[in-house]
Amino acid sequence: MHTQLDWSDVTTIREALLRASSFLREKGTKDPLFEAELMIRHCLDWDRTRFLMAMTDSIDAETLVKLDGLCVRRASNEPLQYMFGEQEFYGRPFTVRPGVLIPRPETEILVEQVMAAAAKLWPEREELAVVDIGTGSGAICITLALEKPQWHVTTVDLSPEATAIARENASRLGADVRFLQGDLVQPLLETGEKVDILVSNPPYIPSRDVEELDDEVRVHEPRLALDGGEDGLDCYRRLCEALPNLLKERAVAAFEVGIYQAGDVAALMRASGVMDEVEIVPDLAGIERVVIGVRR
Repeated sequence: MHTQLDWSDVTTIREALLRASSFLREKGTKDPLFEAELMIRHCLDWDRTRFLMAMTDSIDAETLVKLDGLCVRRASNEPLQYMFGEQEFYGRPFTVRPGVLIPRPETEILVEQVMAAAAKLWPEREELAVVDIGTGSGAICITLALEKPQWHVTTVDLSPEATAIARENASRLGADVRFLQGDLVQPLLETGEKVDILVSNPPYIPSRDVEELDDEVRVHEPRLALDGGEDGLDCYRRLCEALPNLLKERAVAAFEVGIYQAGDVAALMRASGVMDEVEIVPDLAGIERVVIGVRR
């Protein structure tokens, strides 16, 4: 058994959990016991109930070899989501690999706010033109397409790698999404297309702060999806400048924002001159997370 850790005296699930978590603790990972549990469950393809009931069961050599490989990868701060190749978003499993940002739970608030705003403006079955700027894994556009099958959802990303992964997710989850490749709203401006709903979770971390991020994010997640320019607001400026040319007479625009950015982004949205109302919505931790504008 070729392994990096010493598993020679490990015979049960519980012993494997203790050995793996002890190794991860030494390497300074965030939550060693929980992470070790997730890795073992991933190796065995078990849910938590089965795992907890099987603590005294024996563990085979093949599983220990797999677990060893995961421990070594995690020790280099590789995100668990990339190691497992998956992250849940809005109750659905999304494939994630290096090249796309890992979907965060906060982004579910952006999706919910878009659907809530649309429900106030249009009848339930209305066919709407929706664009998601910055595809990433496809979490936003695919969720909207599946939750609202009558909407015509388009998404734009600069990265061919991200677009390929998002296409894979759309195909696997059965979502009807149109994919465009290009820089932010450029493909839409070139064709003169207008939309009812524009949604975006763009790169918003100030350039100087990217280097200060945890290794897990800085080293492994794509810089293209993180770096928002000198003050983190570059993409919002370009998006808001384009709103008069992109939005129909009745429309919704919604952005996810970073910490302390909501006020500035709300001001940019108001300065576009086309929004009748602009609202800031906090996440569950009370951090101002979504800026949403309505044109009536």
